Amino acid sequence: MLFRSLLPFLVALQPVLSFSTSEPNAPTYPDLYEASITDLQAGLDAGHFTSVDLVNAYLARINEVNPVLHAVIETSQTALKQAARLDAERKLGKKIGPLHGIPILVKDNIGTRIQDGMNTTAGSYALLNSVVPGDATIIEKLRRAGAIILGKANLSEWAAFGSVAPDGWSGRGGQTTNPYYPGGNACGSSSGSGVSSAIGLAAATLGTETTGSIICPASRNNVVGVKPTVGLTSRKGVVPVSEHQDTVGPLARSVMDAAIVLSAIAGKDSADNYTDAQPAKVPDYLAALNKDALKGARIGVPRGIFLNETYTHVPGTPALADALKVIQGLGAIITDPADIPVAEEILTNEAFGLVVETDLKFGMQKYLASLKKIPTDVHSVADIAAFNNAHPDLEQPALDAYTNWNLFFNLAASMERNDAYFNAVKVNRELGGLRGIDAVLEQYNLDALVLPETIFMLTLAGYCGYPIVTVPLGFQPDDTEPVVNGKDVPIDTAPGMPFGLLFVGKAFSESKLLSYAYAYEQATQTRLKRRAYEKATPKTQLVDVVGKECGKL
Repeated sequence: MLFRSLLPFLVALQPVLSFSTSEPNAPTYPDLYEASITDLQAGLDAGHFTSVDLVNAYLARINEVNPVLHAVIETSQTALKQAARLDAERKLGKKIGPLHGIPILVKDNIGTRIQDGMNTTAGSYALLNSVVPGDATIIEKLRRAGAIILGKANLSEWAAFGSVAPDGWSGRGGQTTNPYYPGGNACGSSSGSGVSSAIGLAAATLGTETTGSIICPASRNNVVGVKPTVGLTSRKGVVPVSEHQDTVGPLARSVMDAAIVLSAIAGKDSADNYTDAQPAKVPDYLAALNKDALKGARIGVPRGIFLNETYTHVPGTPALADALKVIQGLGAIITDPADIPVAEEILTNEAFGLVVETDLKFGMQKYLASLKKIPTDVHSVADIAAFNNAHPDLEQPALDAYTNWNLFFNLAASMERNDAYFNAVKVNRELGGLRGIDAVLEQYNLDALVLPETIFMLTLAGYCGYPIVTVPLGFQPDDTEPVVNGKDVPIDTAPGMPFGLLFVGKAFSESKLLSYAYAYEQATQTRLKRRAYEKATPKTQLVDVVGKECGKL
């Protein structure tokens, strides 16, 4: 459950970059709205604050804004005990990894051990109080790196592959909204992860992506997002959609923080055979960062349907020209346009639905069979649909925008792994890779593609499981007229709404993409040009909790 007792000593101070007293050796405290993992580790090592202080501060920040944003479903009942143990180890000089004592929020479709008192439900009451066999592999990796699992972030229920509901809505978590405009679209399905990272409800977050579910929330919430190559991060213990497209990655306030988290969670796992395809050794993504990485890099700009207003509205398109000037100024060789010849096939590709719906049926059945306890007795997509129909008070809210209770479950129920399915897998892989991203990179001798966030690129990269890194690009102008598309529908177009820039490459090219994104980030610092609106900005800082007894161990 959420840390419910609002701290009596909270004060409504505006966040500042740091806090210090007039004493010559007084501690300084990083602003938790922007604090990096490096900042936090430095303060912890110096003894200016503890991990217990960090947990208390983040819990208070969640309590402040969650009633407005619905970004977090629940917090860990053992987070303070985890923090106290890690503080004790630090005092003994035993730092177990790069995330030692650092609080992380994870999406509610990523399994966490029942001992922490948290559910793993993908946002649905159908899995409430179910018991997972243990931590997902990526959670085990985070713990080995020293991280504190602070809580579960809200999401589009079933990672947006259940009902047709607004982005960021789940039965358990309600409607996540954007911190940059009241009622704004936080995008999905990792909506809570994007929001939580954006305003400092944790040091960083984890999300999952099938088609756009990390990159879109990162883009729309002014943070960095990494959609890793399928097979770079294990999916064991993650509520599935598609084994061919699902991947787990970080959302963070900087490329450096994203690289630190990605290095911690990447690696092979015998329980996920897709990880066999990754390089023998996980790269050190942090070490790969280089502010001069774009010097001599060959970067292409795919246009066509990706940036065509006939097909999709891309708020970042006007900002692209300035971004390209920056990239060129950093020494890159730009090919514009570098169009993907098969791009329009995305508009008529029926293979995507066939693959994802079939994978959903069999993947969900396998996942449910792995659970140690399911009080609702759901064991298949058909069972989940039946549960939804039987509990309209929980899973069928009175939202005008909630139009189909069980669309994907009903579609998946009749699917089979037959010749048509295997052919569709091949079509998707070739369309996204061999005839798509690979083809344009090879045709123009490119290192990567760059463009604003658009659903068509997210879809194309999803087909073949290729990586994307997004970094803040800009904000919708202050004179933008808000566009309301209907009751209960989050707003996409409004003043100050963020959008991101995508770097796209071949399989397992994360080091290169992160380094390009880092060079662009360091040259522009776009994220720092705007903050969340007042009611979406948590005020609690470390100075408010250090030395105070905030929670019980």
